[in-house]
Amino acid sequence: MKGSKGFRKGTRKKLRKKRRERGKFSISRFLAEYEEGTKVVISPEPSFHKGMPFRRFIGKIGTVIGRRGRSYIVKIRDGGKDKILFIHPAHLRVI
Repeated sequence: MKGSKGFRKGTRKKLRKKRRERGKFSISRFLAEYEEGTKVVISPEPSFHKGMPFRRFIGKIGTVIGRRGRSYIVKIRDGGKDKILFIHPAHLRVI
């Protein structure tokens, strides 16, 4: 049987909540507003799947450069290159 090639493969520990944190998350994190130039940390909320970043970017620090729909455009530095990510505010935290 072939191994899974899904988007969340290899994330058994990365995208898991601690035992006491399980369940719905804070609505304030879902509705957070960020201005352009704000430094944010990418920390995925496993219980909300929309707008979740790829597992490589967990813990990276980026700068908000705009907004697209409900998500924010975040610029990060990865592997010597600037990368643009579209991330829902539920998966962002201010430094």
